Amino acid sequence: MAQTLVPLKYERGRLEVLNQLLLPHQEEWEIVKNLEDGWQAIRQMKVRGAPAIAIVAALTLAVQLHEQRATLTSTGAVRTLVHDAWTYLCTSRPTAVNLFRAADVVRSLTDRLEASGDGDVGVMIQTIIEALEGMLEKDIQDNRAIGRWGASAILAGAAAASGNSKVAVVTHCNTGSLACAGYGTALGVVRSLHEQGRLERCYCTETRPYLQGARLTAYELVVEGMPGTLIPDSAVASLMTSRSVAGIVVGADRVAANGDTANKIGTYQLAVAARYHGVRFYVAAPLTTIDLSLSSGKDIVIEERPAQELKSIRGVAIAPDAIDCWNPAFDVTPAELITGIITEHGVFVPGELQSKVENLTRQHL
Repeated sequence: MAQTLVPLKYERGRLEVLNQLLLPHQEEWEIVKNLEDGWQAIRQMKVRGAPAIAIVAALTLAVQLHEQRATLTSTGAVRTLVHDAWTYLCTSRPTAVNLFRAADVVRSLTDRLEASGDGDVGVMIQTIIEALEGMLEKDIQDNRAIGRWGASAILAGAAAASGNSKVAVVTHCNTGSLACAGYGTALGVVRSLHEQGRLERCYCTETRPYLQGARLTAYELVVEGMPGTLIPDSAVASLMTSRSVAGIVVGADRVAANGDTANKIGTYQLAVAARYHGVRFYVAAPLTTIDLSLSSGKDIVIEERPAQELKSIRGVAIAPDAIDCWNPAFDVTPAELITGIITEHGVFVPGELQSKVENLTRQHL
């Protein structure tokens, strides 16, 4: 199945992002000329999804380095620009760990290049830009692997339960091509099922208050020709009592060492409903989303968004202006409610996550 949707367009020195706030009714591409443009695109949620946030930040820095290459006259100046740029970009969204992981990787590379004593500024800039660009392709490869592993897990569980040839799944928020460099994480699992001819239907939640499910996931399902049905956030429990659901698969913005997972607000209540109804609940996320420095979800910083995002839709007020609001962008699903965490290296139960990730990290050092 051909992929037709992408969240960004990049060639060296030029980055454009699709303004997802205007979807599905309007497709508008915006040029990211500098760090401020990239920061605003992420902060305003024109681009969103933990993997896409990291990729756009990385490519924003690549554009900035390319633009300033003639004025950077020392390796120390390059290092300062890279470190300062990541410090700024990391203030755009605090919950998605992929952004901070990308920052650490590129800062470390920059430090090593400066310490090497080569002194060739042009080579240093070229090497950093190539590393930033490499994150784009790696994200797509990882997402395809996540899709394969996740589809296999869901089909295996469904076969054990009923033996049906096709399966129905539920997903929340948007975790497809628009949330990544391409293909998708949780929606990548759905995409893989569809490519294998095994997807009966994907039920996507509207995902209030930003409606990423209604505006973006539903849009991807329609454009990509995957069988899909949009449901209210409040209908998931009822769905599981009236129709056969093989599993719920969601994305993640940060996964703690014990498997507790931060994802779009509303994920936790889906997991609670899934446990009650005996439905498998999966989290799809690349290793870059797993943060072993946090022992549990209690340590995850939860971003709170402006009240106006809750009280209005596209500028149209839907609540009294004077009402107080609590608008967390994410919630934390406890590990005990998660059947498995789908990564590019396999599906891990939360209890084995830390040891598996540590082993994989050692293998790739």
